[in-house]
This record gives sequence, C-alpha cells and structure tokens, in this order.
Amino acid sequence: MSIDDTAHRTAPSEPPFAEADLPWNHPLARGLSRLGRRLKQGDRNRPWILDAAVTAVVALMFCVPDLVHGGDGDGDRRGFDLQLTHLPWPGTVALQAGLVLPLLWRRRRPSLAFAVIAAVFCLQLALGVWLRADIALLIALYSLVLHGELRRLPVACAVIAGALGLAAVRLAPEVHVLDALFFLFSTITAAVALGLAVRIRRAQLAVLRDRAARLEIERDQRSKLAAAAERTRVAREMHDIVGHNLSVIITLADGGAYATDHSPARGKQALLLIGDTGRQALGELRRMLGVLREQTQTPAAPQLSPQPGIADIDALCARIRAAGPHVVYRTGGELDTLDRGVQLTVYRIVQEALTNALKHAGHDTRVELAVSVKDTRLHIDVHDTGRGGGTVRPGPPQEEGHGLAGMRERAALYNGTVTAAPAPGGGWTVRATLDLTPLAGTDVTPPAATGGAV
Repeated sequence: MSIDDTAHRTAPSEPPFAEADLPWNHPLARGLSRLGRRLKQGDRNRPWILDAAVTAVVALMFCVPDLVHGGDGDGDRRGFDLQLTHLPWPGTVALQAGLVLPLLWRRRRPSLAFAVIAAVFCLQLALGVWLRADIALLIALYSLVLHGELRRLPVACAVIAGALGLAAVRLAPEVHVLDALFFLFSTITAAVALGLAVRIRRAQLAVLRDRAARLEIERDQRSKLAAAAERTRVAREMHDIVGHNLSVIITLADGGAYATDHSPARGKQALLLIGDTGRQALGELRRMLGVLREQTQTPAAPQLSPQPGIADIDALCARIRAAGPHVVYRTGGELDTLDRGVQLTVYRIVQEALTNALKHAGHDTRVELAVSVKDTRLHIDVHDTGRGGGTVRPGPPQEEGHGLAGMRERAALYNGTVTAAPAPGGGWTVRATLDLTPLAGTDVTPPAATGGAV
C-alpha cells in the first residue's frame, strides 16, 4: 500500500457539500434578503409608499388596458364580452377609481377598503360591465384576511361569493355556470388561503421573537440571581473568616498594649499570637480566593487544603483563650464520623458564636461550649457569662447582624434552627440544632465541603 493511499484512508471524510453551496448562502439569495430587509425597514418608516406603489401597479396593469382597448363600445371584442355593456371612458374611469383608489388604505382600514370595493363591484355587475380592475376585489379580500379582524371574514366571504355568483350567471351563455363558479371561487379560496398563511407565519414569528426576548430576560434574571447568591455566599465566608480573626487580633492587640507597660513578656506573647492569627486568616483567604478564581493548570495554581471541621474546634478554642476568655469545650457522641459538610457547618457556627462572645462579652468572660450528637440530631450550645461574669450583653435581642443570619443560613442546609437570646442568669446563649437525616434524592453537602473554601 502506498503512502498516498494510506493518507487518503486515514484523512477525515469531507462533507458532501460545502456550506457555501447551501441555497440561502448563494449571493443572489443574500442580495434578495438584504433587499427584503431594506424594504421592510422603509415600509415601517413610510408605509404609505408601499400602498401607493401597489395602487399604481394595479392601475397600470389592469386599468390602462381597459381604457386603451375597451372603451370604443363597438362590440367587436371576442368571447363573453359580447354580452356585456361597454361604458364610455368617463364611466370606465369612475368605476376603475372606485375599485383601485381604496387600495391606498387597504392596510390601515382593511374592512372599509373591502366594503367600498365590493360596493363598486356590485354596481359594476348591475350595469353589466366587466373590467380588468376587478382584481382589486381579491387584493382587498387578501388585505382584510391579513390585516383585518377575522370575525368579519365570514361576512366578507359571503358578500364576495354572492357577487361572483351573479357574475357566473351573467357568463352562462358563454361559460358553463359550474365552470365559472369553480374558477371564481378558486380565486376567492386562493386569496383567503394566502392571507391566512402570511398572517399565521407573522404570528409565529412574533411568538418566536417574544419567546426569545422572554428567554433572554429569564437568562439575565437567572444570572443576576446566581450572582446575588454567590455574593451572599462569599460575604458569609468572608465574615466568618475575617470577622473572627480580626476580633481575635483586636482583642490581643488591646491586651498586648496594656501588658507592655507591666509585663513585656505578655506583650511579646500577644504580638506572636497576633502574627499567628493573621497568618491563619491570610491562609484561609488565599484558599477561598483560589477556588473563586478560574483554575488553571499552572505551577502557580493555589494548593487547596480541606475545610476546617470539628477536629479544628480545639485550635479555635485555643485562639479564643489566648485573647482572654476562659473557654470550656465538651463533646458528646460520634462526631468524627460526620461528613465534611456537617463538620464545616458546625465549625462555622461555633466560630461565629465564640467571636460574638469575644466581641460583646469581653476577654474576662467564661464561655461554655458543648457539641453533641443524639440519634439524628446534632446540638450546639454556646453560653457566655457576660461582661464581668454576670452582666447581660447590651443591646436588644432583635438587633441581628450578618453573623446570626449566616449561622441560620448554614443550619437551614440541614433543616436546622439557630436561636440566640440572653440567658436567665446573665450572659448570652446560642443554641443550634441540625437534622442529620439524609434527604431522599438530595445531596445536602455544600459544594465546597469536600475541599477548598466556599
């Protein structure tokens, strides 16, 4: 086998015809399409031009021949004209004007134009006159079907059928009545069918355009809703990360500034803790921003680490203790077997509750934290003793910030609830309950629970 044969067999098969060979890609078709668009645009800007052009074409093609060849009245024309009356040219012009001029408003007043033309046509039949301009009756019927109210179509068809029936009777000596009726009623059917076809086509195009516009609006709305949900999610994560760590840093900085004058060693320890807390916050921010950016396969791509879980609550409590509060942490049940989504939710709720205790109760408070699992329920209880060991936290309970709303949003992922209220003996209590029962056919694990920050 030669190399040419091998290349011929391995090469991809060519399409049976090129795209340029399609009928609508032909230069003539493109030119006609451009011409049609220009005519439509011009008709929208100046609709009277098209109506005047149609009227002029009908007058030239069907009125002028009757004036040139049919106004002598000598009766020597062949065919069925021998039995018809031939008017002098003023009468012919008057009838032609009554048939053709109403076409000027065939689109603005289709019913009126058809009524006038039908009346002139009936008058013409009563006088026994046959004109080529009678084609205007079919044009008026077509315009009525296309632009008028369809409820008037049966009456219009009945009127024109009666008039053409009389015309068929007058043609009886030369043409059989059934043949004349078949020909005349075929023209009526053709005009009505053409008008309905064009009207239906325009209605379909209008529906498609409206549907396309609605789909575009829905797409924009979905994009806006998705962007709003993403902003809310990012704001919640930023609040959990930045708010907690900044609260710890501020408390440590205040304590370090006070301890510098009395115990330089404690001041140095506070500065070291501030550095550790800042580095941890920076690492969490980098991890979160890394998953928000478009991931690229480059050596500089951020290395993602697992999200914090229940095992990291001990380190969280240690950072809070370093800022001053005395934190007592107790657990109950099989917590390590929970999935990563539940653990992340528990960690964030505990983090926010401890941060609020640090900000509002101060560094000299006592915080009791309990996380336990019983059956299919997970309970989180955080109670602080308040400022000075027994003072109720200032501010009415209805003043809620982003932190409490974020905790409730996270708990809602697991059909849970979060309550925060002053404790009877002083201080503040936060209780959260999560339902660990899996939903049928629903994955309740947050998208970012398997790795990287949300």
